[in-house]
Amino acid sequence: MGRPRPEEMPLTDLRPDELPIDTALVRRLVAEQFPQWAGLTVEPVAKSGWDNATYRLGEAMLVRMPRLPRWEGQVEREQTWLPRLAPQLPLAVPAVLARGVPSEAYPMPWSVYAWIDGDTARPDRLDQQQAAADLGAFLAALQRVDPAGGPAPEWSNGFRGVPLADERDSPVVAERMRAKFAELAGLVDVDAVRAVWKSALAAPVWEGPPVWIHGDPAPGNLLSRDARLSAVIDFGTMAVGDPACDLIAAWTWFDSPRSRDVFRAQLDVDDATWARGRAWGLASVLPSRADLTEASRHRIEEIVADHNDH
Repeated sequence: MGRPRPEEMPLTDLRPDELPIDTALVRRLVAEQFPQWAGLTVEPVAKSGWDNATYRLGEAMLVRMPRLPRWEGQVEREQTWLPRLAPQLPLAVPAVLARGVPSEAYPMPWSVYAWIDGDTARPDRLDQQQAAADLGAFLAALQRVDPAGGPAPEWSNGFRGVPLADERDSPVVAERMRAKFAELAGLVDVDAVRAVWKSALAAPVWEGPPVWIHGDPAPGNLLSRDARLSAVIDFGTMAVGDPACDLIAAWTWFDSPRSRDVFRAQLDVDDATWARGRAWGLASVLPSRADLTEASRHRIEEIVADHNDH
């Protein structure tokens, strides 16, 4: 779930503050806290998460564990809200089965979910317009859920859903965006990219009540079966906030103006929200200098072209 990694990260390659998690640890925690599952196999999933480590438990379950202390709050958010949201959504979402507690071996809570069959959704293997309609309908249904009592954007969800001018450490905070512009100077049309950003900042802020957002409806968090989107996973960044955040899907997933038009129509997005959504799209597709590829360059150009056209 989340940004994929192809295999279990060697414990010698941990980031600062990252907790050492491996198959042996997961097996130990399951045996200690859920002995009824102690005999089941434990294997890292082929595409684990950047924020959370994910392991398959037997054939029907998975274990999800935050890698960094910052993400501890994601456990409470998913455990509390996914059971309430799921019945109101048109695609499958993770079903909570159990909650692990902090222990000597691992100092944070963790989760056990039902396994969802499906493949990571790939744009080149699905009808883009159908996928746009399906994902748009899912996010529209999510926005219609009563937000009363829902979690506001905060540290453990990366402040996803905040206004663009918010100074907290979100993906779109000005400090991060300016650093990306500076790093890519001379490699992309930074003046054009900066114009997109300034236009988004100048757009009216969200004036309606906060709505439910997924926070990261990126390709790695969408599953498909039988050539259709079938599930949305990894709700660790969910919150109630500005719906522009979830428009990152328009720029990380869909490849044509037509599919984006279908997606936008499903969500009935006004011009100001679409403009703010471009900024979230930029934050998602602007790479580091070393990671700039033709694919990322194309996505940047698509955002600039959409800004110029509107």
